[in-house]
Order: sequence, then C-alpha cells, then structure tokens
Amino acid sequence: MLLSRIPRSVSLSRLTPLNLSNHPTFPTLGFQTILKNTTISSTLTSLTCSNIGSLHHTHISFIADSFPFLQQLDISFPKIIIHDDNDHYNNALKLLTQKLSKLRKINLSGHFYLNDSSFFQLCINCVFLQEVVMFQCHFLTRAGLASAICQRPTLNSFSLTCRKDITSYFIVSLLSLKGLTCLDFSFSLITDELLCLLALEALPLRKPVLHKCFGHTNAGISHLLSRCRSLQHLDLRNFESKFFNVQSFIDLCVFLGDLVSINLNGCDKLNNAALFALLKNCPLLTEIHMESTKIGIGSRPSLVDLVVYHQVKSLHLAYNSQLEGKDITMFSFMFPNMQLLDLSSCDDICIVNVLKTCCNIRHLKYAFCPQAKLSWTDVEASKLEVLDLSNSRIGGEALYAISKICPRLLQLDLEHCYHATEKGIRLVVENCIHLREINLQSCPKVSTKIVSWMIFSRSSLRKITAPPQFRPRDCDRKLLFGRCLVC
Repeated sequence: MLLSRIPRSVSLSRLTPLNLSNHPTFPTLGFQTILKNTTISSTLTSLTCSNIGSLHHTHISFIADSFPFLQQLDISFPKIIIHDDNDHYNNALKLLTQKLSKLRKINLSGHFYLNDSSFFQLCINCVFLQEVVMFQCHFLTRAGLASAICQRPTLNSFSLTCRKDITSYFIVSLLSLKGLTCLDFSFSLITDELLCLLALEALPLRKPVLHKCFGHTNAGISHLLSRCRSLQHLDLRNFESKFFNVQSFIDLCVFLGDLVSINLNGCDKLNNAALFALLKNCPLLTEIHMESTKIGIGSRPSLVDLVVYHQVKSLHLAYNSQLEGKDITMFSFMFPNMQLLDLSSCDDICIVNVLKTCCNIRHLKYAFCPQAKLSWTDVEASKLEVLDLSNSRIGGEALYAISKICPRLLQLDLEHCYHATEKGIRLVVENCIHLREINLQSCPKVSTKIVSWMIFSRSSLRKITAPPQFRPRDCDRKLLFGRCLVC
C-alpha cells in the first residue's frame, strides 16, 4: 500500500538507496506499481530488505529481474523460509548472481539453505564484489567457503560464523585476500593458530570483529593486534577469554595507537583503570562502547591530573550501575566535545546535572531507568536534540522540565513511559518548536486524540508513534498523513 500510494508527481529518478526492512511481506505489487511509473529500476543502487516476515524465492527472482544496477543488497534474516523449497531458493540466488553483475556488497545472513554451489557462483559472477556477510548460513562447508573466496581475491570485507574447527585449506584461502580490511568472526571458534597466521600475513586489517569468539587465548589476540598497524576499529564485545582482565587489557592497549572506535560491551572485568589506559594509549579515539562493564569502580585521577580528550565524541556506558554523578562531572571535563552519551539503566545519575555539565551534548540515552525523575530548575537551555527516556518513570513534571530545558529537541522517545501525561506531552510539543519525531507507544495515560492536535500544533513534526488504541478514521487519513507519518 505504501509504495503504491507514492504519487506519480513525486520524482524517484534520483532515488539510489531504499530500506524496506522489518515489514511483514516483500512488497512485490507496490514495486510493480512504481516500476511502471518511474525509472527506479535504473537508478536504485542499494536495497535493504532485512528481517522481512516472509521472503520467498520468487521475491529474490523479482529483485534480480527488476533492479539490474544494484551495488548493495541486504536480504538478511527473513523470518519465514519454506523448508522444503531449498532448490528453488538456490536457483533464485544463482539467477541473482547472473543478473546483478555490478554487485559490490551483499548480506545473506540467516539464509540457512544457501549451499556451496550458490556461494561459488556469487564469487565467480560478481566481479566487483567486495563485501560479503553470511552469518547463520549453516549449509555452507569450510571447503565450499575456501573454494569460493579463492575466486574473488578482491574481497575486502568478510563476515561469517564458524562454530566448528577451521581447516588449513580455509585459512590459506582467507590469507589470499590481500586487501582484507574487515574480518568479522562473531560467535566463532577462533584458535591462536589462525590469529597468529593472520598476524604473520600482515593483512591491512582496519576492523577485526571478535564478538563472543572462543577457543583462543590472550597470546593469540596480542599477536594479532601487535601486527595490525592499520587498526582503526576493534570489536571485542562479550569477549570470552577467561584470562581477559584489566591487566591483560592494559597490556593490549599499547598496540592500539591508531584506534578510532572500540566496543567492549559485556567485558565485565574492565573498570576505570581499563578506560584510562585506553584513553592514554589511543589519542585518536572518538567512540567508546563500555556497556555492562565496571566503569565507576576503581580509582579516579585527581582534578589536577585530569587530561582533556577533545576528539572523544561518543560515550556508551549503559548498564554500569556503579556510575555516580561525580563520574559524569569528570567526563564532562575530559570530553568537552562529547555529542552522544548513553546512560541507560544508570539510576543514580541525575539528568539535570548531565545537561548542566555536558554542555555540547546533542544525544542523550537514559532508557530503562525506573527511578528516573526530572524537575525544573533554572538551567541554561541545553543543546540537546535527541532524548531517549523509554521504559523510564517520567511523569508530567519531568516533561515540563524537558520542555523548558531542551528547546532544541528534535526527537523524543517515551515508549513504555507509563507515567507520561497528556498535559506534559502538550507542553513539550508547544515549547520544543523544532520537534520532528515523538514516540508515545505504550503510554496509557495519553489519549489518542492528541495525535491530530500535535500534527496541527507543531508543523515541524514528521513522525509520530501513536499511543495505544489509536485508529484514525478513514476521512482523517488523507488530512493527517499528508502532513506527518503516523504509525
């Protein structure tokens, strides 16, 4: 319906990316409508249809026939695949590889029926292919993977899960990818032998992802990181090495001098000392993810010893229950240019103090804080643009404070805020004159009548996630939805 309703007067001649993820079905009829009225088949270069409720082999064939100029395709993790139709799916994928000759990136994760022959054809036919993502493709064998990637030495990004022993043939094939910059082995069995061979080959790895990998020791990781001189992004989420503690991480930090971003979420042995070692050794670091760690535990430098890190822009510290207000004050001094701060599930932090001290912050996440309270104080107007308070105890007084403190607000997420009141919402809409998006899903104290009022009261609004039981009348649909997307 959505695609079919795009008016003919709207020009799609410049449309290059299109994302239709999370829909219940693949919209074949809608595509057929706009294909008749536009030149989208010759302009679309990127199509993302991830997490589609039902994706059939006929849909894959339709993509192959309709969009020959695609360079990026993501059809990952379909929810429903017909189990007895594997041959049809693989034939459709082979057709895809024949017709999409310009393909550079493809994500086939979750297509369990994908076999060695189909992947081999992908690597043979798509001569420009650079990036392949194939998590949870259980029919692929190590020998099949090795044979295929040997046919496409130009691959620079390869992502897959290997739960079984990796063969020497596969390792040799992997090492033949001399331009490999991104290697994602999430949830895989990774041995020290493989890590050492990758290190010796001196591949130009900029982004190794070892999310929840197992089977290795710190020695293997150290050997790899010590040789990756071009390393810029490192992902060690939920790192399972039983020897991975604060001291071993501090030892690794000396190899990370060119790091731009790091993800250490779930590494629950890392504390303040790990964070300060990271900052000391990584002068280019802009983004830090240390959720579900022990930040807030351990010694802190004195005020005279604090160092300013102007380059840090993004700090994710959700689920660190030991964080205190003095830590946020310290971070505000150390990271004066911080744009994004995630303090979800950090109950002891006061939002007002965050907005007082972190002057340049644009995006604040404070979700899942059932005790969160916010009252109006005489605070200088914040530059905050995005505020996530979902699943928090935010009432009318807090919403009044938000409307006064955050006049530049663009997005407000109040999903599952059971205490949010309609009066408070009206104050936000009236005072935040630039507001573009608001999420009121599962806010039972807010009536459905407020939707039309918001649309007509605040012309800047572009998306409203309506409160429970919202059902627009047919006569109102055209009037309301012509101004704003309501879902």
